[in-house]
Amino acid sequence: MRRFGWQAILPSMAMFHVYILQSEREPDQFYTGLADDLRARLAEHNAGRSSHTSKYLPWVLVSYTAFRDRPKAVAFERYLKSGSGRALAMRRLR
Repeated sequence: MRRFGWQAILPSMAMFHVYILQSEREPDQFYTGLADDLRARLAEHNAGRSSHTSKYLPWVLVSYTAFRDRPKAVAFERYLKSGSGRALAMRRLR
């Protein structure tokens, strides 16, 4: 199979995704998380497998940022969950 774009350049690089979800049913509800497989994690949220998100199903992906370095991804997720990080997310990422 032939690959194009970034997949041809970085075929085996692990990525860590910090993501923001929004509830379709309750649009004022957001969730910030970290995953190495973003599609699978979104499916888990929408299947009700997370106690923190199961009451606001279904969820849609609003934004995500990919990192090659897990510690940087963890630090960014922690920042987005802080007061100033939530303010940034409200202004720029949602």
